[in-house]
Amino acid sequence: MFDLHYWPTPNGHKITMFLEETGLPYRIFPVNINTGEQFNAEFLKIAPNNRMPAIVDHDPVESGPPVSIFESGAILLYLAEKTGQLFSPSLRGRVEVLQWLFWQVGGLGPMLGQNHHFVLYAPQKIPYAVDRYVNETSRLYAVLDKQLADREFIARTFSIADIACYPWIVPHQKQGQDLALYPNVKRWFDTIRARPSTVRAYEKAKSVQAQPAAMTEEARKILFGQNASTVRR
Repeated sequence: MFDLHYWPTPNGHKITMFLEETGLPYRIFPVNINTGEQFNAEFLKIAPNNRMPAIVDHDPVESGPPVSIFESGAILLYLAEKTGQLFSPSLRGRVEVLQWLFWQVGGLGPMLGQNHHFVLYAPQKIPYAVDRYVNETSRLYAVLDKQLADREFIARTFSIADIACYPWIVPHQKQGQDLALYPNVKRWFDTIRARPSTVRAYEKAKSVQAQPAAMTEEARKILFGQNASTVRR
């Protein structure tokens, strides 16, 4: 049994997608990031970066006490290695999956996150910042489109690389992107969206948060007002 500390964000969706795809047993512990639950002492014991998702594995391979993991990329890799699913058994296959997993956690996620911030949440519109991140988003979409030109999935077979990237493409319209301009991404996106496991994962999100809450000033301060003192308190 896995405990999943979760909120329905792109990084949160990654883990429910994996768990639903593989049928692993899990229970969700909501972490409402808009009200500051990510700063609760018990959560910080397993996620010292005060970010979700995080998991606790109560049945680790090497036995002993439960294993906790934070950072969505590390969680996907842990689950894939433990189960032997959604990860290639060959060296070359693993390298391909890993480089695209790292591409997502090091590039696609952070850049699209900045796109979301300056386009949707910043209290003042800064044209340079908006252009910078919308343009970088389009570049990354083009990279992914090129990768998918001769294959159905990012690393040829469905893997944690696809699961890592898909939730970040879901809000493509809010990111200022038209999937019609990236036909290979659109085909890939539609294929993954139709998978029963993806449907189930996003239904789970609705059970945690019926609909996205409006951004209040309090939530804005919690999400975007953090600094070193936030960690040290």
